[in-house]
Amino acid sequence: MMKQTARRQMAEPGFWAGVLVILCTLSMGADVHQALKTPSMPSRVLQRHKRAWKWDKLYVNEEMPPKNPPEKIGKLENTFFNASARYILSGEGANDIFTVNDNGDIIVNAKLDREKKNVYNLSASLINITTTKQIDHDDTFIIVVMDINDNSPVFPPDVSGSISESSKAGSIVMTVKATDADDPTTQNGMIGYKLLNGTDLFAINNKGEIRTLTSSLDREKRSQYLIAIQAKDMPDVSNTGNSATTIVTININDVNDNIATFKTGEYQFNVKEDSKPGYEIGKLKVEDKDEIQNKDPSFTIQHKFDEVFGIKLSNVKDGILSLKVPLDYETQKMHKFSVNVLERTVSKSPDNQGPKLQTRAQVFINVIDVDEPPVFNQTEYKFSFYEGPFQNPIIGAVSAKDPDKNGYKIRYSIEDSNCPVAVDPVQGYLSLKKQLDREDKSSYTFQVTAQENVTNGLKSYALVNLKVLDINDNAPELTNRSYVYVCESDKPGTIIGTVGAYDKDENSGRFRFTLAKRNLNFSLYDNGDNTARIELKQGGFSTEHSVEHVLEIEITDGGTPEQKSINLLQIKVCTCQTGRRVEYCMAYTRTGMSVSALLAILLCIVTILVIVILIVLRRRYQKEILVTKSSGEIHEQLVSYDEEGGGEMDTNGYDVSILSSACHDSSFRPSTGPSLYAVVKKPSACKGDMAMMIEVKKDEADHDRDGIPYDTLHIYGCEGSESLSGSLSSLDSSSSGSNLDYNFLHEWGPRFRTLAQLYGVDGSDSDSSD
Repeated sequence: MMKQTARRQMAEPGFWAGVLVILCTLSMGADVHQALKTPSMPSRVLQRHKRAWKWDKLYVNEEMPPKNPPEKIGKLENTFFNASARYILSGEGANDIFTVNDNGDIIVNAKLDREKKNVYNLSASLINITTTKQIDHDDTFIIVVMDINDNSPVFPPDVSGSISESSKAGSIVMTVKATDADDPTTQNGMIGYKLLNGTDLFAINNKGEIRTLTSSLDREKRSQYLIAIQAKDMPDVSNTGNSATTIVTININDVNDNIATFKTGEYQFNVKEDSKPGYEIGKLKVEDKDEIQNKDPSFTIQHKFDEVFGIKLSNVKDGILSLKVPLDYETQKMHKFSVNVLERTVSKSPDNQGPKLQTRAQVFINVIDVDEPPVFNQTEYKFSFYEGPFQNPIIGAVSAKDPDKNGYKIRYSIEDSNCPVAVDPVQGYLSLKKQLDREDKSSYTFQVTAQENVTNGLKSYALVNLKVLDINDNAPELTNRSYVYVCESDKPGTIIGTVGAYDKDENSGRFRFTLAKRNLNFSLYDNGDNTARIELKQGGFSTEHSVEHVLEIEITDGGTPEQKSINLLQIKVCTCQTGRRVEYCMAYTRTGMSVSALLAILLCIVTILVIVILIVLRRRYQKEILVTKSSGEIHEQLVSYDEEGGGEMDTNGYDVSILSSACHDSSFRPSTGPSLYAVVKKPSACKGDMAMMIEVKKDEADHDRDGIPYDTLHIYGCEGSESLSGSLSSLDSSSSGSNLDYNFLHEWGPRFRTLAQLYGVDGSDSDSSD
């Protein structure tokens, strides 16, 4: 209150005027004193004043509307102020919210809000209004906006909290926090809290902490509480201040404080006897008031029955009764046993106490009879039998029976036709159908079918594993052949290689090595570890002598009966470098030839012969075609040059070699038609034959009424102008002794006019001949 009174006094104009008078008096007194001390100083020095701005803070109340006349909240004062001086404001809100008059009074022109801005920083200047020069340096001051209680507390939206049921009294449920925009350092911004309901279960303090007053909160009875809370500012002042109210949701969280109990005292189920292990018989429903995540029941089955039945939890924590082993109607038609349920809880609910709780139930299982398939006395059979020839083919037997009361007889079969084992359909004996070879296949797996000997009888299957046992029926074989060779530089006593042995049989024992035939160049020594070394008796080997060196090695195994074999080892002669590193080995000759090599050679010879025959036939065929074509195209058409030759003296005559070549060809037929023009050079070949052939052709042309002229209008003249032979053309042959008359062609019409002109005689021809 004293502080507020002081602020009000400072706000009065008279207060600052008195302060100014006192300061001026003090200042003047100091100046007079200074003048008395220094009388010789000039008068201007005596007029010098000490600079001073006289204020610290100014205060103004918020939410105060502008007044008329405006409210003065303070006064600017400076020792240099006079009638020609003026104050100037600058800074936050200067000349708008705050102004100064000629006397230095600071005036508020607007309503202020402390929650938006609570402090304004301004600067004051003193200038000469005549010269506009600054009289004194600027100085800063602040205007503080004083708070009033104009804001109410505000709660956040959707306020909620939770606490576990059965929690101890005094446990914190949640903390509520309301806000107030007023000054928190004053009563205006301080907040107090109060519960408007639920005060028998909860309490709240001025920090907003809600605590429990009891430990009897039970989710199963009530899982949620709605509490009204009031927040009020100026908590220390009664009947004054602003307040707000909100509803807070308090959820009660579940804990495992209820045990599980059976809903009924008896459960009955029907189960078929052919049900498989793991079959779910039914549910043993239980009741537990806790939520699903807090349910944890466990079930126990009466002794001995727990070997046949089992219980597991369902998704909703009920018990699921299931089979562990198959049931048999013929053995026991009903099973009766008890089941207990137990649950360990973190706390005990008052509702889960007393002897009436149903924690034990009786279970009745009725076994339903079904027609079952035959049952083998074993689900899987294992037999073994020695390979090789056998005297008694029986390897074992399978057995099955019908578990039903009818007890049908059983028939056995093997459905796999490739199985080497047969089964007796009545007795179930297994016997071999063929001789077994362990080296070919060491084991067999197959199914035996057992079926009731009635129409559409049920089937069942059993797996049979047959292992083929080994006998010593394979002779040993030589290994490491390629690592044995002799170098030209090897000395007597050199070990030229080590050989081993291999046997397809199992556990054939130790191999023994000996030479089947004595050798002058090499020795064989058994190392006693299933290997043997070969030593050189004498040196002097050379790759220039192509001689084959062969050792006959006899190998004996240690089996029963004992097996032996003679193996041929070919030893090469090689040129070697240091350390017996092979550089070159000779290719020795062989005295004999293998059947495979002979067959390969014969096949190559036959292939070559077939190829040669095909080539010959093809060439002959091409030649026949060429001859036929050439003979058909040869005729007596001759192509003339543009000028006649000089007769016999002409060295550039015509070449009638083509006609000469055709004169002896019996296949020559003029009916093939003209197609080849021959270039004639010299008429020296086949002169007599040529003349005879031309005469024959002329005669054929004259008497062949169906043919066409076998020549053209080209000049035949194979002789020059000095030749006595004249023209050989058949065009003139009709006038040279031909007895045929073709004048009737003129009577055949226009179509045969050209032919009549060629063979007939018309008026024009007669005239021209004359």
